[in-house]
Amino acid sequence: MTTLPPLFSQYALDQAYDEMLSPDCRPRPHYQNLFRRIQEITPEELRYRQQAADISFLHQGITFTVYGKEEGTERIFPYDLLPRIISGSEWSTIEHGLTQRITALNLFLEDIYHSGKILADKVVPHELVYSSPNYRRKMRGIHVPNGIYVSVCGTDLVRLPNGQFAVLEDNLRVPSGVSYMLVNRQIMKKVFPQIFGDYSIRPIDYYGRALLGTLRFLAPPHRPDPTIVLLTPGVYNSAYFEHTFLARLMGIELVQGSDLVVHDNIVYMRTTAGLRRVDVIYRRIDDDFIDPLAFRPDSILGAPGLFNAYRAGNVTLANALGTGVADDKAIYAYVPAIIRYYLGEDAILPNVETYLLGDEKQCDHVISNLDKLVVKAVGESGGYGMLIGPHSTATQRAEFKDKILANPRNYIAQPTLALSRAPCFIDGQIEARHIDLRPYILYGDTVTIVPGGLTRVALQQGSLVVNSSQGGGSKDTWVLSD
Repeated sequence: MTTLPPLFSQYALDQAYDEMLSPDCRPRPHYQNLFRRIQEITPEELRYRQQAADISFLHQGITFTVYGKEEGTERIFPYDLLPRIISGSEWSTIEHGLTQRITALNLFLEDIYHSGKILADKVVPHELVYSSPNYRRKMRGIHVPNGIYVSVCGTDLVRLPNGQFAVLEDNLRVPSGVSYMLVNRQIMKKVFPQIFGDYSIRPIDYYGRALLGTLRFLAPPHRPDPTIVLLTPGVYNSAYFEHTFLARLMGIELVQGSDLVVHDNIVYMRTTAGLRRVDVIYRRIDDDFIDPLAFRPDSILGAPGLFNAYRAGNVTLANALGTGVADDKAIYAYVPAIIRYYLGEDAILPNVETYLLGDEKQCDHVISNLDKLVVKAVGESGGYGMLIGPHSTATQRAEFKDKILANPRNYIAQPTLALSRAPCFIDGQIEARHIDLRPYILYGDTVTIVPGGLTRVALQQGSLVVNSSQGGGSKDTWVLSD
């Protein structure tokens, strides 16, 4: 076994797959240049570069919000200096698997809101669909442009101990984080230009053009030069930096619900020159808040009458309303069957084993093993509504048991995964931390997946929670041109 240099004295290998090192402590082929470069740099130099990255985040106002923290909610997004590297052959498998998955999920949404063949054929239980908190009965029979319900998707991948990538969950409603992927790359080029130059790395800076092209493709018919806007809940939303970043990147207007008005089922934007028709809305607002006349009457985030304009086909919403039923964590368990049903193929990227607590036997098993499993609320995101059994207290497990028994449909359980780990610069040392990967998929006239994604890092030692809202950070993701 190879002896690691002093900078790696705290670096531990265990049953989790290590992205950089093989079990005998040798750097994997695509990490060799990075491993060599790290040994040539002093800890003081690494600290200096980390500070430069942090200052760049601060000056650009790159922050996120942590809800429920007494010491303050607005934080600079934690960034780790050392990139996560993925070989070209590995990326090819990811790309094909994600293309297959988003294609099947769009067909599933089209089906359940129209003919319902997959439900009639009992491939997916109809009661699971109709009981989903994100199923929208108002969407029944509405035809969306080009049959595309999900045009922007962020799918969370994990690498299992055997080295295989698997899907942890799909994010089909208003997926966030892509701005951090783009900013991470900008900052990496500034603070580590030499290391960046050692590799042939596939670019990601065309994402803004690709997103704009996707939104244009979704415009209503006979609108050759569509007006596209990004609808934000406003400055107090946790992802507001991203909303402003993407609107500026695409050269489109950033609007709030109060900026929109609906006349005769046509949506207009208020401008200093008068009303201007809006054709496509890239919404960063959940379904319930989009129109107080159709959904929550107390919402002040959307625009009254927007749903009627949408139903009439005069404006496109991306993503479509009602897409959340397909990223319900209970529906997730059926995605491999959904892929086989619509495409006649086995899933390229497997699911993680999942227990559905609406099933009595599975529920009993989970209740008896709460200390070993991860339990998630089906409609939550951001790391909320979750129990990580091995890291929980007896009181927390008792509380979750009561919640499960009160509403078993609202929860799923999965094994506690040994997420892969990657090198991070922590307190002057290189240490291993657990990571996942969120690639971003665009579905328009073609499927576009920029090579990379947001690698999220569980910065706390031993933690498996990578969400920024729970104290996680991120790092640049390099896909090599093999």
